[in-house]
Amino acid sequence: MSLVKKTTTPEKKAQTSPEVRSRVLETASELFYREGVRAVGVDMIVAEAGVAKTSLYRHFRTKDDLIAAFLQREDEDFWRVWDEVAHGHADNAEAELEAHMGWIGERAGRPGYRGCPQINVAAEFPDPAHPARTVARMHKEELRRRLKAIAERLGAKRPEDLALQLAVLVNGAFVSTTLFSPENAVQTLLAMSRSLVATARA
Repeated sequence: MSLVKKTTTPEKKAQTSPEVRSRVLETASELFYREGVRAVGVDMIVAEAGVAKTSLYRHFRTKDDLIAAFLQREDEDFWRVWDEVAHGHADNAEAELEAHMGWIGERAGRPGYRGCPQINVAAEFPDPAHPARTVARMHKEELRRRLKAIAERLGAKRPEDLALQLAVLVNGAFVSTTLFSPENAVQTLLAMSRSLVATARA
């Protein structure tokens, strides 16, 4: 048995530290969103992140797993904002919906916004069994679930229908960013959501 004590070099320690996963995911997320997931290879990610390829695969078994982690990260960020907004309007469903239309409109109208990551990635992978499609589908199902809860509180006669209409409005805003300016995105979403709610209550 060797009596020589094995030491870990700073380089080796850095490659195996918990921060590596965060660095890889952060870099991949920026590249995936800006360039599209199919256009970004593992070599590009490790070069931008400054890590070894083995370090990437230590934390993400495949590129598909990394894509799914990217979407999960975006999903958590979206619902974090949603929950913060909802918390301020717990007793007023109408005010809550308008507040959601406000921050979503601001997001859709901001310069450089490339749309909803879930929609973008789902469009690149037609296979419904792909991990990215699974995360994207769950995100959209959660959106409809939350909108239905608001629709019920609003007194809509058919809350499921109103939830679907509002979901189409939100998703449509995310894929229509080139039509918006920072000034008109919010006003457009508010006007359309108010019209849908009024019809659903009639």
